[in-house]
Amino acid sequence: MFKTIEDHVRQQVAPAALRAEFRQHEFDVSRRFCQLIFCVSIVVWLVFDLIVSYIGGQGFTWLSGLFLALMGSLTVVLGFTRHSHHFDVLNLLFITVITLGMRLVIEGIPIALRPVWLALGTSTVLYSVSVLPVRRWSFFCAMAITWAMLNPFYDTNIDLDDLEAAMVLSYAIFLSGLVIYSYLRLRQTKLHNYYMSKMLLEQAYVDVLTDIPNRRSFMLKAERQLKAAAPGQYLAMIDIDNFKKVNDRFGHDVGDEVLKRVAVHIRAAMAGQEFARLGGEEFAVIFQGLDQPAAEQQVSDLCQRVREDTGEHPVTISIGLAHINDDDTLTMALIKADQALYEAKHTGKDRYVLWSSRLASES
Repeated sequence: MFKTIEDHVRQQVAPAALRAEFRQHEFDVSRRFCQLIFCVSIVVWLVFDLIVSYIGGQGFTWLSGLFLALMGSLTVVLGFTRHSHHFDVLNLLFITVITLGMRLVIEGIPIALRPVWLALGTSTVLYSVSVLPVRRWSFFCAMAITWAMLNPFYDTNIDLDDLEAAMVLSYAIFLSGLVIYSYLRLRQTKLHNYYMSKMLLEQAYVDVLTDIPNRRSFMLKAERQLKAAAPGQYLAMIDIDNFKKVNDRFGHDVGDEVLKRVAVHIRAAMAGQEFARLGGEEFAVIFQGLDQPAAEQQVSDLCQRVREDTGEHPVTISIGLAHINDDDTLTMALIKADQALYEAKHTGKDRYVLWSSRLASES
């Protein structure tokens, strides 16, 4: 089953909205890792700069301090960055500064060693970029900046027609191809995993037929809402009147369409509240921040919306409404709402009934 779902996901093209959501999610969970990469990069650069400056006898110049300040500032800005597209730009700025800084350090070593160290510096930067949560355009811009700044053929003693040049060029082509392939495959795998986990979560918490939350989702959210003890909490149980007759007379396909229509009305009328399909033809809504007249008006309006629906195979609904006291559990609230629903169904249907203690004594 899992393999079947995985194959299905891999055959799908992720919508643009999902890709944008994925990029933001990936940046959110990777922000600390990005900060770690920035900090480690600064430390490594600083260590080599100090080695070249003092052991190499070049001296620690004001340029070194400037690059250190710039990289440190960008790392601080990263701590306040909250959007993935801002990180794309910030990362390019950091790549530009640190590759310039690497060029400054490498030019302080003997010219014969520069090509090797430029190639090593390029490898380090490109690998770091390939594991960061950046978009494709940002990744390829980072590659271009890195090769431009750390070009092993610029200001070195390599002749383009000798063996060393051929070896360096071959390494550059191999490295670029490997990094590009790894980046693209890693991004694709992460996107597929995100897509699949999102789809599985939706299947676990969203009713497939009506596309609204299911019983599992409602119970979790309702429990959380009850624990918050917000004022003005009410629970409504909703049932479609004579739904079995609709199924028996017109078939389950028509019954499914009726369920979808009622769900659409509930979604529209109860925006801002938690609602769900509990199963069969039963739905539930939990209100908060309402007084009794407002809660009654909400369920009355919903009854009217469904009643006035001019679609094919019209139906009506009955609603049981119960106020949730501070000491009520979700189970107790559901029992109260169900008792009120029973009263509504047996006193005319197409109406709502507010729970009272009399209903508890009669049940």
